[in-house]
Amino acid sequence: MTTTTHQNTILIVDDDVTFAHVLNKALTRRGYNVITAETASEALALCQQHQPQQAVVDLKLETESGLNVLPQLKQANPNIQMLILTGYSSISTAVEAIKVGAVNYLCKPAGVDDILAAFNNIAANPNIDIKETPPSVDRLEWEHIQKVLAENDGNISATARDLGMHRRTLQRKLLKRPVKE
Repeated sequence: MTTTTHQNTILIVDDDVTFAHVLNKALTRRGYNVITAETASEALALCQQHQPQQAVVDLKLETESGLNVLPQLKQANPNIQMLILTGYSSISTAVEAIKVGAVNYLCKPAGVDDILAAFNNIAANPNIDIKETPPSVDRLEWEHIQKVLAENDGNISATARDLGMHRRTLQRKLLKRPVKE
C-alpha cells in the first residue's frame, strides 16, 4: 500500500484520549501531520501555533460544547475547515454546527475514510438518498429535547420547564444514548 504525503495538518479536539490516539495514528499513516487537544483552550493554542488546514472537533467535550470551540478556531485561523464528530447527534446540533462554521457533521462511529470524505465532499448534494422509513417516536423525542436544550443554551431547568417535565426526568433522558434511527 502506498501512502501519499500531504502537507495538511489536522487538529483533533477530543477529550476521549484513546479515540484521539487511534485517529491520530490512522491519519499519520496516511501522510497527515496530526496534532491533538483535549480542551478548547489547548485547541486554540495549537491552532494559533500550527495553523492547521482542518480540524475534527468532538461535539461533547468534558467541560464544554464543541460548538463553542468552532468560532474560536475560525477566528484563530480563518481558512480552517472544521468537522463536528459526535456520538450525540441531533438535527438541532447539526444545524448549529454548520451555522458556526463546520463544513460537515458526522456521527460516531466514523472511520478515517468517512472523515476524509467529509472534508473532501463539502459541496451540497441534492441527490442524496432519503431514507424510506421515518424516524421512530423515541428518536423524534430525543431530537426535540436536543432542539429545546439548544434553544435554552444548555440550561436543563429552563428546558424542563419548556417541555413540561420534571428536571430530574429530563436529566435521566439526557444521560441515555441517542436512540438509533
